Amino acid sequence: MTRLAPIWKKRGLIFDPSEHALPLGCEQFAQSPQALIGEGYIRIYFSTRSRDTKTEKYLSHVCYVDFSNDFQDILRIAQHQVIPLGELGCFDEHGIFPINVVPVGDQVYGYTCGWSRRSAVSVETGIGLAVSHDGGRTFQRRGSGPVLSASLNEPCLVGDGFVRHYQDRYYMWYIYGLPWKHFEGTSQAERIYKIAYATSHDGLTWKKASRSPLISDAIGEDECQALPTVIEYQGRYHMYFCFRYATDFRTNPDRGYRIGYAYSDDLQTWTRDDSLVGISKSGNSNDWDSEMMCYPHVFSHSNQLYLLYNGNQFGRHGFGLAVAE
Repeated sequence: MTRLAPIWKKRGLIFDPSEHALPLGCEQFAQSPQALIGEGYIRIYFSTRSRDTKTEKYLSHVCYVDFSNDFQDILRIAQHQVIPLGELGCFDEHGIFPINVVPVGDQVYGYTCGWSRRSAVSVETGIGLAVSHDGGRTFQRRGSGPVLSASLNEPCLVGDGFVRHYQDRYYMWYIYGLPWKHFEGTSQAERIYKIAYATSHDGLTWKKASRSPLISDAIGEDECQALPTVIEYQGRYHMYFCFRYATDFRTNPDRGYRIGYAYSDDLQTWTRDDSLVGISKSGNSNDWDSEMMCYPHVFSHSNQLYLLYNGNQFGRHGFGLAVAE
């Protein structure tokens, strides 16, 4: 029987932010790598962090690094502000994490996950749209608000939008939060989120599909699913995402993020089968991805499939690359 899901060969950590100068006083963290193919280079966007000078809390900023087409060389790292954070009170006031980029004609659409701090719970998120007219070097918002956000049946945490154009329409896979939940032994409410999708004819106005969970749970109803990425390969649609337990995920490697997999023939009904994911955490405790694998991004270039992902500590140490065999 022919295996329709690829098996991945790791090429290791390819970008460590601690080894490079980043803009805006950012250091460490290169989270949620997302690819844009350019002329003679592959641009990888990521979210990095600075400290708010007033509060000393983290702010998330978009940056990028350009690689040669074979990923052997780093050509340049952005030293400018790719997109400014949102204004006071806006949904993206405190950070953008992640950004998903989509070429549309001679423009590049950037679907941002903006976040802002709250008092009763830690954060609120929404999905915004920014447009680049200079090949993805800088982006300008279409407006100060989100294009997809909390609604009647999805009241919490809409984010992680991943957009592709299939069958004469735009599809967005995203996450939505269930009601925040207090668990025994935890000092604050924890978030739980699932994957859903929406469609659009112009990439700006979106219609959410049924709220029924798109991807089944593998570790119980409190499973958290994040950052879906979808690609068409050998006549089938393949989704990779990351998932974790709702509690103890920061300190217990057995409860932290790992990569999951599902497939579909119609972009609407998905069958989950993590046995086909084709990649797993390193068995060497000293490796950068021995405790966690998260924030996957799959893309095609020169008839080759690539998988970008983060490892331990949610991408503090950068991102790695795997190639489909």
